[in-house]
Amino acid sequence: KHLFNLKFAAKELNRNAKKCDKEGKTEKTKIKKAIQRGNIEVARIHAEDAILQRNQAINFLRMSARVDAVAARVQIAVTMGKVTKSMAGVVKSIDGTLRSMNLEKISALMDKFEHQFETLYVQTQQMEDTMSSTSVVQELGTSVSSGTSLGM
Repeated sequence: KHLFNLKFAAKELNRNAKKCDKEGKTEKTKIKKAIQRGNIEVARIHAEDAILQRNQAINFLRMSARVDAVAARVQIAVTMGKVTKSMAGVVKSIDGTLRSMNLEKISALMDKFEHQFETLYVQTQQMEDTMSSTSVVQELGTSVSSGTSLGM
């Protein structure tokens, strides 16, 4: 439930950023019209509004990236919790099977354990990839907003 809310909030922030960009473009056209009419003071007011909208869009994008990162961390925690419960169940089953020394049961349980371990590995890799891409987006956003270059 909380994970869904986080993802929804990130999308909402992205929509707000796009809305601010659109309003900023509208302000830019108003600037051009005011300059063509020779009304410099009105053009300055629209320029201030355009700058404000652009800064607001950047702030929305920055917050969206942060919320995405938190959502990814929550997803990792949820996944790890499920895997931990599953592995605990497997360990109990292995313990019971080892007591009975039934080789077929032991083999089946070991296969199940290996399969769950592989699933854990794949999910962990996916989450690490998500986190690294989120970090890159945050670095790019910080770099763009501060005017520095990442050397890419």
